[in-house]
Amino acid sequence: MNRVVSIAGLALGLGVLLTACERPRPDTVQRGYRGTAMVEVYNPRLLAAQGPLNAVPEAQPAASTDGPKASAVYQNVKVLGDLSVGQFARLMVDMTAWVSPTEGCTYCHAAANFADDSKYTKVVARRMVQMTQHINGDWKTHVAETGVTCYTCHRGNPVPSNVWFNTAGPDAATGMLGNKAGQNAPAQQVAYASLPNDPFMPFLNGAEPIRVIGTSALPDGNRASTKQTEWTYGLMMHMSQSLGVNCTYCHNTRSFAEWDGSTPQRGTAWYGIRMARDLNNEYLGSLAGTFPAERLGPLGDVAKVNCATCHQGAFKPLYGASMLKEHPELSGLKTSLAAPGLAESHDGIIYFGVGSAALPPDAEKALATLVDGLKADPAAKVAISGFHSASGDLAANQELAKQRAFAVRDALKAAGIAPERVMLDKPPVAEANLSGEDPKARRVEVAAVK
Repeated sequence: MNRVVSIAGLALGLGVLLTACERPRPDTVQRGYRGTAMVEVYNPRLLAAQGPLNAVPEAQPAASTDGPKASAVYQNVKVLGDLSVGQFARLMVDMTAWVSPTEGCTYCHAAANFADDSKYTKVVARRMVQMTQHINGDWKTHVAETGVTCYTCHRGNPVPSNVWFNTAGPDAATGMLGNKAGQNAPAQQVAYASLPNDPFMPFLNGAEPIRVIGTSALPDGNRASTKQTEWTYGLMMHMSQSLGVNCTYCHNTRSFAEWDGSTPQRGTAWYGIRMARDLNNEYLGSLAGTFPAERLGPLGDVAKVNCATCHQGAFKPLYGASMLKEHPELSGLKTSLAAPGLAESHDGIIYFGVGSAALPPDAEKALATLVDGLKADPAAKVAISGFHSASGDLAANQELAKQRAFAVRDALKAAGIAPERVMLDKPPVAEANLSGEDPKARRVEVAAVK
């Protein structure tokens, strides 16, 4: 009898165990060194559900670049005026489908006069076009050549599905145990954990350190409290959930803090955090006086972006499909200046020696090619950006990057290029790598400016 009961209990236990297994069987992808648990787990059923959400809409047929410019035909065209009328009309049709397919053109425009700026949505849309160009032109460290368009975030919605507001001001209610900082109030943005439920204000609006351990053994200037650690975990939970990945997509489990052994995606994510800060402060935050009160958050701030705004559950937005190649007008205000053979590299880059701002010996020929191009087009202007590696003191490296940019600027001026045609353009992030002494980080980029 006892044996029968034991067998029945075993059968019941196996049944419970089997019902807990995922179906269909998950797929795994090795992301790093074996033995470090750097494996991504994907459920085909969940991926199939994500597919329609990341489908790319069909683009309108390309328009001719010939004909009058939009700014010469239409009134009050403050951006995109250099497009032909055909290109401009095509982009407006696509933007309407991306952002307001139901309401159509009148979501942004006054029906009686499209040149009128009385609708706040038109003012916001104009700024968002500039922001899209800024992302594609200045944040290639995160979006690469894939880039983004309005559809990346909106996907047919006037307001993107994933935005956030500040919900806990600096003087949040404290109670007997002090400021809870949103702990034990489970929220979707931190996967319903008991972690602080607003990891966005300190990290994606502000620039608080994102770390769980201190940088030295001394207490002075080395405060890494349990609360700060949990805030970091809250951000990491958000990022993991937004991309549909686990921690090992970026980190090596041998040491989550160490960069050595991490995947390249960790560097991409590092730039993504800084890109989000830039957009939230320079583009979205500046529109606070433009939105009506009903479009602001409970504390009067505008909607802002986080990782989910673009990714929406996919490790790459739209699973890496690029819409930018069909819409180069959104690719940015800067374009690469063709200069074949420029310093044994690709167009527009000069590499420097370790700790040096002196032009390398092979730069003379490359700069001569650049000078010839500028002299052939008297209207052309260039922007110069200096970069540095991550090895060594940050302040000294930043000064070194600036001196490298000065060296290229002075060489162009000495070759007869007028000073007003050469501009210094400090990049949003100067480092090209995140650890070690990467030769490709010690560079100056030269780009043509429209």
